[in-house]
Amino acid sequence: MRDLLADWEQRGLLYRIKKEVNAEYELGAVLKTKKGEHPFLFDNIKGHHVPIAAGSGGSRKFMADSIGISESELIPKMVDSVVNPIPTNLVPTGPVHENVVMGPFDLDDFSPIPTFHAEDCGPYFVSGVLVVKDPEGKKRFTSIRRMGFIGGNRTNIVITSPELAKQYAQFENRGEPLEVAVMLGVVPSVVLASQFSTHLFNSDKLDVAGALLGQPLDVVQCKTVDIEVLAEAEIVMEGKILPYEREPEGSFGELGGYYGGNEPQPIVEMSAITYRNNPISQTILPASSEERLPMCLTREMTLFSTVRQVVPNVKEVHITMAAAARLHGVIKIEKQSEGDAKQAAMAAFASDKDLKHVVVVDDDVDIFNSEDVEWAIATRCQADQDVFIIPGAKGSPLEASHNLRGVSAKMGIDATYPLSEKELFKRTSIPIQSINLNDYL
Repeated sequence: MRDLLADWEQRGLLYRIKKEVNAEYELGAVLKTKKGEHPFLFDNIKGHHVPIAAGSGGSRKFMADSIGISESELIPKMVDSVVNPIPTNLVPTGPVHENVVMGPFDLDDFSPIPTFHAEDCGPYFVSGVLVVKDPEGKKRFTSIRRMGFIGGNRTNIVITSPELAKQYAQFENRGEPLEVAVMLGVVPSVVLASQFSTHLFNSDKLDVAGALLGQPLDVVQCKTVDIEVLAEAEIVMEGKILPYEREPEGSFGELGGYYGGNEPQPIVEMSAITYRNNPISQTILPASSEERLPMCLTREMTLFSTVRQVVPNVKEVHITMAAAARLHGVIKIEKQSEGDAKQAAMAAFASDKDLKHVVVVDDDVDIFNSEDVEWAIATRCQADQDVFIIPGAKGSPLEASHNLRGVSAKMGIDATYPLSEKELFKRTSIPIQSINLNDYL
């Protein structure tokens, strides 16, 4: 990560903040000025000697740049990385083991732990990439879980993934802790790969991250748990999720823009911290673009593959960031027969239970431009013919109105024009495509 930040700084793409910033509220307020879309490095965190980075994977531009590809290549590259992962390379030691500290210790001595929202119950680790293994110790899984700092060497952990919940339950039923490692200070591709669906792709996500970067990633063996972590991670916390121990989490500002939490959550007890010389910690502004974009991209990959099975003429798909990176989808098709649009929408709902509203447009609409999509709905949709609603379906627990009933209605909108009336719906255009206004001033 430090090499990437240095490259962006050399190219004038990094906001480096040298002024003292408080990790309680102020850091989040600064990040919010750019919506989490731009990389920051905070050199001077009040009460801490460790700097903290954020925003490195918050836009398609920076995500693609960090991988070394163009924005248009992101989804194809992701698909190829799932199909052709590159296995990690186990090495004897690496930079992350330049410093090794065994317990007891206080976690906040080694990294700033931000508090973001007014009613958050306390400071949280929100960007750590969690690494676990299955009960047989063979398969490796990564994900991002929020972890509230309790004090000393302990945090809670919120487990929303069915796969991780199942793994933890298997260990807990045997009365055993689940070993974990948490990596801070990693490149955006590692965060992106962590959001790939284990259920759908069954891939080692560190191998997928290596494929995104086009090279095997070096890993080292942890000191106190049987897990491998990235040799070039900035900071790694090693520990165990304890069995049969829960504490109320308190409130936390979640992805959907509301406060959640207050449920009993498992406890993690850390046994070691390893870190590079002069480490750089890492965080993500909750509900910002940096949290939402990896979710959007992985869902777009799945959505495109699913819709293409029933509507081969699909051109592009987009999961919008504003709708919690999962609730709204837009699909562009080259319409060949009436019914294509509704078929595409139904396939979309089948691909992801979290999707709530789907709009299907023609291939002359820019699906990444919300005004263009709204224009298509306004001028090409008649609600009595082109809107369909599916009541009582599964939805997302991150969506507040879903939680009132436990189910969600799905709405599909056909914003394509009738094929028989193509000429009537031809968009206006100016033949001259490129103008430099300075030539006219």
